[in-house]
Amino acid sequence: MRNTFIDNISLEETKPLFFNRIKKYSKKETISTEKSLGRVTSSSVFANVSSPNFNASAMDGILVRSKDTDLASETSPVTLKKDKDFLYVNTGNPIDSKFDAVIMIEEVVETKNGDVRIIKSAYPYQHIRNVGEDIIKNDMILPSFHEIRPEDIGALFAGGVFEIEVITKPKIAIIPTGSEIVEDYRDLKIGDIIDSNSRMFEAMITVSGGEPYRYSPVRDEKDLLKKNILDAVEKNDVVIINAGSSAGTHDYTKSLIEELGEVIIHGIAIKPGKPTILGFIKDKPVIGIPGYPVSAYFVYQQFVKSLLEKMLCRDDEKAITIKASLSKRVYSSLKHKEFVRMTLGYVGGKLVATPLDRGAGVSMSLVKADGILVISRNNEGHDLGEEVEIKLLKPLSSIKKSIVVIGSNDPIMDRISDSVRLSLSHVGSFGGILALKKKETTIAPIHILDSKSGNYNIDILNKYFPSGDVVLIKGIKREQGLIIPKGNPKKIKGIEDLTRNDLIFMNRQKGAGTRILLDYSLEKLGINNNDIQGYEREVTTHLAAAMSVKSSTCDLTLGVKSAADILDLDFILVDYEDYDFAVLKDSLEDERVLKFIEYIKSEDFSKEVENIPGYKLVNPGEIIEIS
Repeated sequence: MRNTFIDNISLEETKPLFFNRIKKYSKKETISTEKSLGRVTSSSVFANVSSPNFNASAMDGILVRSKDTDLASETSPVTLKKDKDFLYVNTGNPIDSKFDAVIMIEEVVETKNGDVRIIKSAYPYQHIRNVGEDIIKNDMILPSFHEIRPEDIGALFAGGVFEIEVITKPKIAIIPTGSEIVEDYRDLKIGDIIDSNSRMFEAMITVSGGEPYRYSPVRDEKDLLKKNILDAVEKNDVVIINAGSSAGTHDYTKSLIEELGEVIIHGIAIKPGKPTILGFIKDKPVIGIPGYPVSAYFVYQQFVKSLLEKMLCRDDEKAITIKASLSKRVYSSLKHKEFVRMTLGYVGGKLVATPLDRGAGVSMSLVKADGILVISRNNEGHDLGEEVEIKLLKPLSSIKKSIVVIGSNDPIMDRISDSVRLSLSHVGSFGGILALKKKETTIAPIHILDSKSGNYNIDILNKYFPSGDVVLIKGIKREQGLIIPKGNPKKIKGIEDLTRNDLIFMNRQKGAGTRILLDYSLEKLGINNNDIQGYEREVTTHLAAAMSVKSSTCDLTLGVKSAADILDLDFILVDYEDYDFAVLKDSLEDERVLKFIEYIKSEDFSKEVENIPGYKLVNPGEIIEIS
């Protein structure tokens, strides 16, 4: 049978329905203090000894009786006899009971016979650390439910606490499901998916203070999954079942939780993550998490992480938020709360936010994201330029160092970003020019061919920036051409073959320089784009276009040679084009831009490009004035 979603409950309603049913977690254990970093105290911790446990010298110097120094002054020094009136001491030495003050060695003048002269009187207990100055026996060192830090460990040892009672790490079972899920990438077959979610869960549970127990992927067999769930419930405090929560015919998670316990909710009004299942088996929380990586991440954050914080009696961490201006319109459905991954960067002193790919299966959007835009339910989205609140995923100090780069895509940009921090968004060359005109990007990579002059980039900048407030930074020359399967099985010769009935094409998005080159080439050959199968199909990057050929989604595409080489595909040259960088003149005073220019002019960048087929350098970093 195919499942149906019975719920579409808001996140705000869901959490109390689930968390209020969870019984108090009260497991404790005693561990050695040196292994307690990051653990949470189960009760108050008290000192076993005082620190220091004796009166100790706080300075290197001499130990004296303060009354013997009362008359000392610069005009009337006092002489003290060795071994009778004073003793030498080092910092931390015990104080002989016959003495009551320490004079710093810098204030002592030694004589030839070993006596000393002093010119300043000392007061009782000068430079002496009293017993218990830091910690007094039976003082409370740490309160209950405190997460132990490195400095806490130092204080615990100083107070003679060598063992400590802590909350036992909650054991979290992770059961990945699906007959298509495999653990080894070396023998991947069509349809196989590498198990990555459970590894992400392991890491997040560890960071959250839990103890993960990961099961090997379970095939889509109901009895086998049932056996694993029962084992996980028996041995763990919480069970995560990954995938199998949706409406497929082999999605058994919901029915098994119902059979073995109780389903509280199936279907939450969030995107991504709607098919989430929340339930209990033998009073233990069981969470069915969707299989798409981004869904898995957000559902973990909302439920498993919060559950661990509750079990460990930690305060619920509040994300740091900051306001930023949107570089493009963000649409959303009225049906759910949505979590949109965003890149961030400062442009002219203004923080700009750009949405990343919103697909639930795009795990790299989590890697690249600087923050999250939460769009509330019953909100259709936010307009271009609107100021919105972003929950930060990375430190603001790191974001400030990044250069916002919006425009054309090329694999070389990833190489550059390894040396110069870039916040990349691929919207095509025209999208980059518009973003630059609106001052929503610092750098706009472009490669736009003018159909009349045959020039790249300069004519389009003259058109959009007639006042000359922009410059062009020369970048690279790259080979653009047809990307085709290895061995060219369909004997493709050039652009003129695009009209063949046996060929399916994959195009780039409107405004992309690659698409402009295609249309220019079609016009020269007198080809109507309506005669090309697949002309309306679009992807946004060269690698995505090349992958569509590799995966047999199409027979050919137009793109850069480096993308073909990365995926071991064949390539037919169409043109060498200029891939350059447009920036506003004011940005030439930006240290980040100067660092960018310095890098593309460097020997390191030249060596990088030399090792990639399909590129060549002609005066990279040269600045061309646009007038």
